[in-house]
Amino acid sequence: MSNQFPRMHRLPPYVFAVVNQLKMKLRRQNVDIVDLGMGNPDTPTPQHIVDKMIEAAQKPVNHRYSASRGIPNLRAAICDWYARRYGVYLDPEQETVATMGAKEGLSHLALAMLQPGDVVFTQDPTYPIHPYSAVIAGADVRRIPMGGGRDFIADLELAMRQTWPKPKLLIYCYPHNPTTEVVDLSFHQKIVDFAKENGIYVIHDLAYADFVFDGYEAPSFLQAEGAKDVGVEFFSMSKSYSMAGWRMGFCSGNREMVQALTRIKSYLDYGIFQPIQIAATVALNGPQECVKEIVNVYKERRDVLCEGLNRVGWEIEPPKATMFAWAKIPEPFREMGSVEFSKMLLQEGHVAVSPGLGFGHYGDDHVRFALIENKQRTQQAIRGIKKVLEGARKC
Repeated sequence: MSNQFPRMHRLPPYVFAVVNQLKMKLRRQNVDIVDLGMGNPDTPTPQHIVDKMIEAAQKPVNHRYSASRGIPNLRAAICDWYARRYGVYLDPEQETVATMGAKEGLSHLALAMLQPGDVVFTQDPTYPIHPYSAVIAGADVRRIPMGGGRDFIADLELAMRQTWPKPKLLIYCYPHNPTTEVVDLSFHQKIVDFAKENGIYVIHDLAYADFVFDGYEAPSFLQAEGAKDVGVEFFSMSKSYSMAGWRMGFCSGNREMVQALTRIKSYLDYGIFQPIQIAATVALNGPQECVKEIVNVYKERRDVLCEGLNRVGWEIEPPKATMFAWAKIPEPFREMGSVEFSKMLLQEGHVAVSPGLGFGHYGDDHVRFALIENKQRTQQAIRGIKKVLEGARKC
């Protein structure tokens, strides 16, 4: 990469690309790969949402530039959604802004808030845009290890004592991608108290608010007392409403942060295609049975995958949330690391997974399964994995 593009030097090669290249090579050889890698929802968007978008797209008035921060009805629907679900009350004019999915909004908020020399705390392992949004903005990242029975709050406090300059921002998410860990509201309260005590901002990613199982309910960061004083929360409609390709999300909470994102977006875009915003309004305001139906599909897949893995000797506890399963690499293969193990699963079992290293150094002894194939294809993946595990036992 040319030295004329300095930001590119801080972005490492995409770990997932190694597995993706091998997957494409095998598919060109007509090998049938069961792809449980990228978390790309495959269920269709509920029909009433699609119908509303089509209706709105027929009207020429909706073909013009839209509102960068979101049309008024959408921002009102976002606030009503928070009030109904969480008892959180927001000002639609000052405390929420529509985004092109959570990823775009989070990245541009980091760009608005950060400058070279700033320090950002992120989890490790975690969704890659959390640390790399800070990197792209020119800031420095301090990764806080999580998972494996660790106490994240204790590790956060230790990192605060050991870090100079003091961090400006903490980015975190629960239910967590990729580890599937979940928390209760008291955890978010500890984060708010920590942020106030140390004078830092907070961004919480609530992408998997609805993808919860076995009676667990995911709290909102904004439910914690004083949360709006220190931070914001992102929600994406990609998962709950199966609207991944629509690119629709929102950021809500702290006025200063929301307005910073609103202002930078006013320079960068003219708003999401208005028929999509209108359809999103209908999705948030309308019946929510469709969300439960989508989540049930993923629960069934979770059960098939986890029961199958345990049956063939790969121990895993069914996750309480997200559209993923986070599995520790079986002992005979653990020294290989997640990238080489993922390549082996592809070549010998014809199953694609995401290597844990792609989510951070502390994820290298795990792989992530995405619950994006139907039950029959998932069972096919289990047969391929069984073949790999049995091959190791014979050796």
